[in-house]
Amino acid sequence: MSKVISISTRRRYGVARVCRIWGIARAGVYRRRCVTETPNAPRRRPGPQGPMADAALVEAIRQVLIDSPFHGEGYRKVWARLRHAGLRTSKERVRRLMRENGLSATTRMGRPRGPRNHDGTIIPETIDTMWGTDMTATITVEHGQVAVFIAVDHCSAECVGIHAALHGTRHEALEPVRQGVAERFGGVEKDAAAGLGIRHDHGSQYMSHDFQKEITWLGATSSPAFVRAPEGNGCAERFIRTLKENLLWLRTFRTVEELRHALIEFRRTYNESWLIERHRHRSPAQFRRDQMDKLPLAA
Repeated sequence: MSKVISISTRRRYGVARVCRIWGIARAGVYRRRCVTETPNAPRRRPGPQGPMADAALVEAIRQVLIDSPFHGEGYRKVWARLRHAGLRTSKERVRRLMRENGLSATTRMGRPRGPRNHDGTIIPETIDTMWGTDMTATITVEHGQVAVFIAVDHCSAECVGIHAALHGTRHEALEPVRQGVAERFGGVEKDAAAGLGIRHDHGSQYMSHDFQKEITWLGATSSPAFVRAPEGNGCAERFIRTLKENLLWLRTFRTVEELRHALIEFRRTYNESWLIERHRHRSPAQFRRDQMDKLPLAA
């Protein structure tokens, strides 16, 4: 309509007059005109492209995902592994390329929650201050369902103990704690783990008299999480999720002994290769070594 010639003035009506009479904004007219005149182009980050083309960077990302011993790693860990390999780029570019090429890790949609009892932090500043322990289950061919117990350091996120058993009893639940105490404190003896807190849920194995008496004899302190607040034992819960996604849900085990050997190997791979973002993308074992190097200086 704005291009129509007026009979009286012999001039076009113009966009301003037409929009004023119709009661619409000129910006909307120009915006719609740009959409129709400009062909649809794939979205890209504004500014300079960088030394590596998108196609080459996608192939590098694919190779990182193939070489990684873990499954379901997100763009942050992929970005960190690229940096470790000497390839520097931005996190958002890695995120965009993984999303556009179907390489993003799957996400879980949580349910809305009400007020929480736990609203603080469970991460101490030093290693061997708080360990979290928990259990899960898996299936073996010959023995059916078996129990898997773990223990994780809250500071370094390092797996300090892991065990599989035919029956999920209170005595089997103590095995990962004993493994960690023997390795980190030099032996399983009275008051060997003095100053250590053991975080656990309210499962019958952990609230039993035998479990509580054993960790007290070791010098550790029982630290049960809040009821119906699994985030209080979040370090152990997060490790179990990683264990399921990278081992228990991917392999079939014939016997519980075969499962034990696989768990020991997974613990070694996890401690040396899994990257923790809050540790500036260092592995749990590397973070422990760095803290141990600082201890003589602090003393």
